[in-house]
Amino acid sequence: MEASSSHHGVAILFIVLTSQIALTLAYPPFLNDRNIEYIKSSCSTTTYPNLCYRSLSVYASSINTSPKLLVHTALNVTLRASKATSRLMVKISRFHGLEPRVAAAMADCIEVIGDSVDELQQSLGELGHISRSNISLTMSDVQTWVSAALTDEDTCMDGFAGNNMNGYAKTMARKRIIKVAHLTSNALALINNYASTQGYYLP
Repeated sequence: MEASSSHHGVAILFIVLTSQIALTLAYPPFLNDRNIEYIKSSCSTTTYPNLCYRSLSVYASSINTSPKLLVHTALNVTLRASKATSRLMVKISRFHGLEPRVAAAMADCIEVIGDSVDELQQSLGELGHISRSNISLTMSDVQTWVSAALTDEDTCMDGFAGNNMNGYAKTMARKRIIKVAHLTSNALALINNYASTQGYYLP
């Protein structure tokens, strides 16, 4: 049993490390003081400002100082993280020898994370159609979709709660879900800030 758990741990670690390396190579760091300061200032209003800054600062040159592009990028980052987490959980769920409670929680979580991905995609679609004439309604819809995604992620985390659930699979899955939930929370905070401008900064 211990050998099986160790094998699972190595396999999960390999999956996570390769995905992190791919992200690092795809988005190398750079320096752009003005745009980075804008992101840092915007992220200071979120619940997890350090994560917000780390996840968005690599896009500073494309975000510039546009609130709309900031929100769009935050949603894109969150969506990609959600999809990656969903794929990871599907791979983990196929491992043999998972504890029954972990396997059940994993199956439930895959379903609700799938719902979260759909809701984030819907919010990005809504944001793409925003204009001065419909900003109030559109932002309300976006807030609703992202809030629903956050609720789904919280539901997923609850499924892995409890000291009687242990092992690499549970630990790694919950760690990734927590990060996605924090990214979603940050995106929602930025969306709320953007909505409060009522479209004065649409570009």
